[in-house]
Amino acid sequence: MKEGSWILWRIRVRGQVQGVGFRPFIWQLAQEFGLRGRVLNDPEGVLIEATGDRIEEFVAAIPKRAPLLARVDAVEVSSFKGELSEGFEIAASRGAGAETRVTPDAATCPACLEEILSPGRRQGYAFTNCTHCGPRYTILKGLPYDRAKTTMAGFPICPDCRAAYESPADRRFHAQPVACPACGPRLWLWASCAEAAGDPVTEAARRLLAGEILAVKGLGGFHLACDATNPYAIDLLRQRKRRPAKPFALMATLEMIRAHAMPSPAEEAHLADPAAPILLLPSRGTLPEALAPGMVTLGFMLPYTPLHHLLLRAVARPLVMTSGNLSGEPQVVGNTEALEKLAGFADAFLLHDRDIARRLDDSVERLTPEGPMVLRRARGRVPGTLALPPGFADSPQVVAYGGQMKAAICLLKNGQALLSHHLGELDEALTFEEFLKADADYAALFDHRPERVAVDLHPDFRATRHGVARAEAGGMGLVAVQHHHAHLAACLGENLWPLDGGRVAGIVLDGLGLGPDGTVWGGELLLGDYQGYERRFWLKPAPLVGGDKAQAEPWRNALVRLDQAGLADWADRLFPTAPRDLLRQAAAKGINAPLSSSAGRLFDAVAASLRLCPLRQSYEGEAAMRLEALAAGGPGESYDFGLDGREIDPRPMFAALHADSLRRLGPERVAWRFQTGLAQAFARLARGLVESGEAKAVALSGGCFQNAGLLSATMWALGDVPVLIHRKVPANDGGLALGQALIAAAAPGDTLRRG
Repeated sequence: MKEGSWILWRIRVRGQVQGVGFRPFIWQLAQEFGLRGRVLNDPEGVLIEATGDRIEEFVAAIPKRAPLLARVDAVEVSSFKGELSEGFEIAASRGAGAETRVTPDAATCPACLEEILSPGRRQGYAFTNCTHCGPRYTILKGLPYDRAKTTMAGFPICPDCRAAYESPADRRFHAQPVACPACGPRLWLWASCAEAAGDPVTEAARRLLAGEILAVKGLGGFHLACDATNPYAIDLLRQRKRRPAKPFALMATLEMIRAHAMPSPAEEAHLADPAAPILLLPSRGTLPEALAPGMVTLGFMLPYTPLHHLLLRAVARPLVMTSGNLSGEPQVVGNTEALEKLAGFADAFLLHDRDIARRLDDSVERLTPEGPMVLRRARGRVPGTLALPPGFADSPQVVAYGGQMKAAICLLKNGQALLSHHLGELDEALTFEEFLKADADYAALFDHRPERVAVDLHPDFRATRHGVARAEAGGMGLVAVQHHHAHLAACLGENLWPLDGGRVAGIVLDGLGLGPDGTVWGGELLLGDYQGYERRFWLKPAPLVGGDKAQAEPWRNALVRLDQAGLADWADRLFPTAPRDLLRQAAAKGINAPLSSSAGRLFDAVAASLRLCPLRQSYEGEAAMRLEALAAGGPGESYDFGLDGREIDPRPMFAALHADSLRRLGPERVAWRFQTGLAQAFARLARGLVESGEAKAVALSGGCFQNAGLLSATMWALGDVPVLIHRKVPANDGGLALGQALIAAAAPGDTLRRG
């Protein structure tokens, strides 16, 4: 269609394009290329209607020059009939619904930080932000992303902020959380049942330096903070929170981090990402050991809100910033809730009156020689979406509910996968309540209407029961997915392995997952794809005596493995006070002792043999994490595993381990030889499947591959075969729902169980 000699263009931009300054970017680009027309937000993203003789250059510049926080998935062009006014305008948002991507919360940008620290009306203001930074998802109540649909709706904009908000040339144009001291949220310190006098940041810093514990309201919930250089304060926090050994997250400036850790240039760049994750870094050993007992890394994050920047400048030392919650419960988000639930932990509360719409923990990540690794996907990363692999473009809408541990939900819609934030362990009733809220929240926010529901094969998982009930209530197709098949599919999906790409060899090493044979799997070599799998090899099973107790008490796993290896006398010497006879009787009779091929429990067994927290773990994964931290060695050092039919047999490994203990080989060498031997045992068999032509590649998944040493050893042992690993999706159960969703989407309709 033409107007004069110009074609009228309708340009649709899809992706993460709302709440990131995209419309003023388009407005400025239109001025540069001499266009007239309009740009607006709608449920599908950003819509541009324009005309001009340089419009093709304009379209080409959109993905190349998009704002920092934007992610452009597609730019679609068509012609249209209509009228365009003179000039170029930013028009009002249209429509309701959700086809576009919501922007994650972003750390304070350099321009806002300079403003906070310089004379002016926002100097020292703890809620300064612009279109390049600040809260997004944690304040959002609905789409399109406009102020009226955020928790900023109750703060009328003052004339000065209004002028910036309405000026396309200003970096605060349509920044929905825009605020200043005259019109925005306020900060105060609460102590001894009253608001404390004086500047709240100054008073908070004074208390932290005096060794007190503070509850600090952040973006997605409360942190419990203390001076990370003060052993007394750290010990006090551990006592109050009843958290004897689990590592604490730390917040510090980059200069402070360099003083206490050894970040590489790549790690420094990763810390400065707008997501501002907690990043595991090699420790210099200059901070108290009690911050991360038994670990060689510390989890640091940079300050990511103006309040954090102000507080760190006032304290001038690193701070512990751990989640503000009762043990096992979700993070606290409301002021009243914090005063009630955290009163036993905190001496004072740094509060503000901007409500948190949804709770989000901090993301936890690490960089390995193989690339980035996500341990916990949360604030700053969600609700970012992942493209679906080739072959899934026409997939039905699917919802998948993950597992019982590290719960997360996944939605498939319009060629995208939306993997939720970390929701926690569903054994805890309040966490399950949050899981249900998140399910409803994501469905409403993204206008999701699933045709299929995917759940774990285990019928007693709370997530499984919920998914089954939802499928039955809605008459939707239901797919029950084996746990390790889901891990395999998650790795395939993240790596955009095509639906018809062929089978891969999947090394899946984790804690527990129900197998279709009724045993507990966890050390598997699968041959499969999205549509099916075969179990080719697995760790020789051992009984999990006591069921869940075997996860909490590593000595139980060591005892049964050492007994299998003919080393019962050594087990007796290692665990003289444990009820060994009772456990052996239960194992022999099969009383509450399901057979398991779990690699996670094998790690526990080796750790206990080295006397690493043998009788009880104080947190999930402690023994394995301490074993990883201990491991150090060189090329060629590994223990051999046997092969008994299709079972990978650890008995030769334990025999060699015992021999090394008798000659007093250092425990760091023993730990290294174990994990290197395990890597080689699985890699050898997986490589054989590729070399024989049965598999096209090898995929590595499961929580054990959060161990950077095990990952590197496995990659080395696989050599030059194609290998797929996790970089954006957790290898642990936090990525399980993605795999479930893809398997459900790939399932033929006639195989679905109907609700």
